[in-house]
Amino acid sequence: MTKSSNGKSRASGRSTLAEVAARAGVATMTASRAISQPDMVSPALRARVEQAVAELAYVPNRAARALASAQSNVIVVLVPSLSNAVFTAVLAGIQDALDADNYQILIGNTRYSDAEEEKLLGIYLQSNPDGILLSGLSHSPRVQQMLASSRVPVVSMMDLAGEPQQLSVGFSQQQAGRTMTRYLIDKGHRRIAFLGAQRDERTLKRAEGYRQAMREAGLADARLELMVDDPSTIALGAELLGRILASVPDCDAIFCCNDDLAHGAIYQCQRRGIAVPQQLAICGFNDLPASAWMNPALTTIATPRYRIGFEAATLLRSVIKGETPAATRIDLGFTLMARESA
Repeated sequence: MTKSSNGKSRASGRSTLAEVAARAGVATMTASRAISQPDMVSPALRARVEQAVAELAYVPNRAARALASAQSNVIVVLVPSLSNAVFTAVLAGIQDALDADNYQILIGNTRYSDAEEEKLLGIYLQSNPDGILLSGLSHSPRVQQMLASSRVPVVSMMDLAGEPQQLSVGFSQQQAGRTMTRYLIDKGHRRIAFLGAQRDERTLKRAEGYRQAMREAGLADARLELMVDDPSTIALGAELLGRILASVPDCDAIFCCNDDLAHGAIYQCQRRGIAVPQQLAICGFNDLPASAWMNPALTTIATPRYRIGFEAATLLRSVIKGETPAATRIDLGFTLMARESA
């Protein structure tokens, strides 16, 4: 424990604003103004304060400033993965949208875990954030309670909320799943399998869209679905292809819940000498950069990941500023990329 210039103990050992003011020979309020609103003081006074800040290695206390101004300039962003290209694109959009306002972004990786999301949110709410960006719409009761109690503006990303008062930016995951399945049916396929990993809410909604299209065509068969809890990888896609063909050998098309699985499925077909799409059509979801360069090029659903992040952050920023948004539910749509694999 150290002593400040006024003799009071400081547990952190950090320089205080009072010490900066004393070193610069000004009042504490004046030092604060010189740091936070430098244009409000004379150049000479500002230079003295800046010199004191440098000599004392002073770091402003963001929490104290937030309490004083009721604004922290902090935005919390929770995503389920930091290695998945889907969410790196979302984060890039968020960063670009918030850069102009100098927001500090606190990024948390929930790892598709409710418990991790609860822990991260509990920690980040202590920073008194101005707003929160969340992935998806499904959250544990504990998370919902924390969000309601905090009264911090929240925008959900990747899917569309059913309630107009809930801010959301994305597209209909279920409709996208139905669209891809309908495409395969229209191409003449009848034994269409669905391969899923992780069982997160987006995978489950795509699976429901698949089921809807299969029911409408009179082709529904529970044996054609194979979903596991494992994280999605190319290797898992290869493994799941072998498992589905072992249980349903007459399968003539496969809809993978994402491109990682589809890439693995195509590689496995090549190892087994299965011609794609002549013997087996394969489709994915998300249109990752490598998908157009697969051999054959992968048929997939292109999702507006960067725009989702950008528009979600823009919507949140407008709400924080007290503006009335033109829309609370922003549907950015999706695009079916028909290529050689189906």
